[in-house]
Amino acid sequence: MSVKQPSTQRSDWIAFAVAASVAVLTILDIVKVNVVLTPLEETLGATPTQTGLVVAGYVLAFGIALVPSGRLGDQWNRKAMFMIGLSIFTVASLCAALAPTATLLVAARILQGIAAGILMPQVLGMVQTLFQGQARGQAFGIFGAAIGLGTAFGPTIGGLFLGAFGSDLGWRWTFGMNVPLALLIIPLALWLIPASQPQPGRADLDAVGILLMAASVLFVMLPFVLTSGTDDIAARWIFVPLGLVTAVLFVRWENQYRAAGKSPVLDFTLFSFPSYRNGVIITTLWFAAMPAMFLVMTLFNQQGLGHDPVAVGLITVPFAFISAAVAAAVGRYTFRHATTLVLWGYVIFITALIGLVAVSAFVPPEHNPIAMAIVLGVAGIGPGFIMSANQMRTLIDVPVTQGGVAGSFQQVGQRLGNAIGVAVGSAIFYALVVAVPRDASGLPDPADPASVAAYAHAFQMAMAVLILFSVVALIFAGIDHRAHHRQLAEHATQQATTT
Repeated sequence: MSVKQPSTQRSDWIAFAVAASVAVLTILDIVKVNVVLTPLEETLGATPTQTGLVVAGYVLAFGIALVPSGRLGDQWNRKAMFMIGLSIFTVASLCAALAPTATLLVAARILQGIAAGILMPQVLGMVQTLFQGQARGQAFGIFGAAIGLGTAFGPTIGGLFLGAFGSDLGWRWTFGMNVPLALLIIPLALWLIPASQPQPGRADLDAVGILLMAASVLFVMLPFVLTSGTDDIAARWIFVPLGLVTAVLFVRWENQYRAAGKSPVLDFTLFSFPSYRNGVIITTLWFAAMPAMFLVMTLFNQQGLGHDPVAVGLITVPFAFISAAVAAAVGRYTFRHATTLVLWGYVIFITALIGLVAVSAFVPPEHNPIAMAIVLGVAGIGPGFIMSANQMRTLIDVPVTQGGVAGSFQQVGQRLGNAIGVAVGSAIFYALVVAVPRDASGLPDPADPASVAAYAHAFQMAMAVLILFSVVALIFAGIDHRAHHRQLAEHATQQATTT
């Protein structure tokens, strides 16, 4: 086994830093729009459906593009796919920032989502290729820290732009900030990211598999991303059984394709690894809880309590710093202790979610942001454990040649969980505040105790569902922890037998 020279190791870490920074931009664009939805209605005349699609269109396109892009990256060239995705992301971000109408903004956001779906699996595939063993654990630790920062700092960035530039320029810069950053990263990526990668052998495009996979993701996610909690069309749920039908067809096609000696778009033998199977379920439930928690917390503080976007955005700062610091610190331990870290991470996170509910019930409205910021600071320990450790655990048994598609299917789980969590959380929230009296601008009176109480109740009910998602994830984390220890025991027995 060859040992990499120090200079090569350094270049690998630099290439990883460039790729991971782009992954953070794609995640930022999921969450930073939470605080600009009201300004979009005010300045662009966006309807509630259009503002919903600004969020949901990105997530939906992101989810659909992931697996085909991961497949193409594994079989063709990850660097080329990365550069294509980054170029499209840059152009789409510029179009979003300059959009003269809400319809064109929605279109730009969908294009952004496609680009993000092209980019993310290449980053995960690069980690699989560049690092092995403990170094891979450290890379996933840093990656988890970076994603945690992006997720938590998103509302802060949007709030700061709104505070600095006002409603119209503020939301435009929230999208436009990607352009100068991407223009800086493009030459670095061309220079630093390696073009060579392990080849899996003969490549099959599997166009039918790609279309069935895309249709399944589209049909399952669509009803959730179209759920706003107000004036929703009940007929949208017909897409879920259609999605299940296409998913069954996809599984059957892929198994037949593989049995014929060809290379399917998604090799279902990956799910024979308990680490991968449990990891995908855990990450799906995690993203059903965390982004939705940020959304309902933003709505509660911004609309229900009347706090300005800057103050609301700053609530997540302690969460961002602590989760990033913890994820970076525990990265070196994820190779050996991933399941233990995920288990304890969920215990801490669930406790903190209960703490947020208690804050909404007992802390005066004027002190709510600072109290929630303190609780979220403690909560940050949980994702610091979970994100890097579960990423490492999920991909630990996956062959390097399938790293991109395996990571992208895990990302599909994240986007699906994101869509379900946001849909369920926001639907519960809006349904419970629909009767609250509003002024001419459509906002409630934060000085009205009845209005505050209604918003607090809505927040608590939405959080109850998100806590339930997290408890189910904790159960699967326990199952994975036991499976890991059985695997270790079996390995120890085999070694003792052979010696």
